[in-house]
Amino acid sequence: MQEETKVESAVLVRRVRAADIPQVIALDTRVTKLAKAEYWNDIFRRYGKQRSHERFFLVAENRQDRTTFGLLGFIIGEVRAWEFGSAPCGWVFALSVEPKARLHGIGSALFEAISAEFKNAGVGKMRTMIARDARLPLLFFRSEGLIAGPYIQLEKDID
Repeated sequence: MQEETKVESAVLVRRVRAADIPQVIALDTRVTKLAKAEYWNDIFRRYGKQRSHERFFLVAENRQDRTTFGLLGFIIGEVRAWEFGSAPCGWVFALSVEPKARLHGIGSALFEAISAEFKNAGVGKMRTMIARDARLPLLFFRSEGLIAGPYIQLEKDID
């Protein structure tokens, strides 16, 4: 991805910058009701600064009025290869859009941008994982063409 990509006339999707992290933290706190500054600073170090050919931390901002919402959303993913014998693919592990700015194509713009990044990295498949009862993310990802894949999630309590 070039430094900046025009998605729609009012929305700009680009790679994250250090100056964006306070807004990422604030958006995530509004959405999840949990403040995780240390987590997001670590994610920036790992996904915003290192191995940028296979790790992608993208943000969307309002091109015309950066004071209304500032950061409109973000998406984070990486190319993962050969886990349990699977071919390399793109994994999306974080996506968030400002609640008051939803239903305006921001999530789709972010998804399209990271899809292009994965394609440029040489992979032709992408995956994500969501909770079964997470209706909003499930509906969004299905609307973007994701369907159930060949793998199943297994888990165990380790208390």
